[in-house]
Amino acid sequence: MKISGFTIIKNAILNDYPIVEAITSILPLVDEMIVLIGDSKDYTEQLIRSIESDKIKIHRSVWDTTTYTGGTVLAAETNKAFDLIDPQSTWAFYIQGDEAVHEKYHAVIQQACEHYKGDSRVEGLLFNYLHFYGTYDYVGDSRKWYDKEVRIIRNDKKIRGYRDAQGFRAGERKINVKPIDAYIYHYGWVRSAETMHAKNVHVAEVWHNDESLAQYKLSDLSHNFDNFDSLTLFKGTHPLVYQKRIRDKNWHLELDISRKQFSFKDRVLYYVEKQTGVRLFNFKNYKII
Repeated sequence: MKISGFTIIKNAILNDYPIVEAITSILPLVDEMIVLIGDSKDYTEQLIRSIESDKIKIHRSVWDTTTYTGGTVLAAETNKAFDLIDPQSTWAFYIQGDEAVHEKYHAVIQQACEHYKGDSRVEGLLFNYLHFYGTYDYVGDSRKWYDKEVRIIRNDKKIRGYRDAQGFRAGERKINVKPIDAYIYHYGWVRSAETMHAKNVHVAEVWHNDESLAQYKLSDLSHNFDNFDSLTLFKGTHPLVYQKRIRDKNWHLELDISRKQFSFKDRVLYYVEKQTGVRLFNFKNYKII
């Protein structure tokens, strides 16, 4: 059994993407790591080359945000990266530039890949999610945050990135997956207010066309970390690859996690989920078999 890792990245330094941590968090699990680098305005390629591993295979691409609008360029680039993996691989492990896997889940992931490798019905493996917010101390715990998503897919090119590449489909069909007892840690909202503003400006190019981009950049792109519906304190540990980034953090936030900002409907659904563990009326971008 062979597992290929793959990811896409552009302007990692300008946007403060923890891409080095993302890649290194799954390197022990993969036989190769495809990194497709977009046409960056910074030293993203040098950053990737600083990772000491002969598993890493760097490729380059130009993001076509004219043809692929509204975030769909992310799926287009993800598909390009997927197409570059070794045809002999059974599985492809997709990691986004602001995600990571804790090393405590490596054995579980490896065992799941081994267990389902011969079952062609299983097109993907479904991970749980933790979404960190503001700092490494807070986790979003409301329905606003997706609680599961597919990150390992079978090496079948009928499977493609869907919409903004949050998940995958086979055409318009939801792929068949098995859930595994492992988490993806998502750090996309862990930045200083200044860095979050800079990221919002650059990422706008992915989501807005030429007509609306200039107007969007003139709008208020600052980030108010008090604008959340529900958070909880994180009481676990972070991946080892994140320890240096956590030590180097240069901003501090004290957020009032006792405050809940919900509509009546969302408040009811939130407390039902906390009492039962069931997320009612939840959109699923996959089919559990």
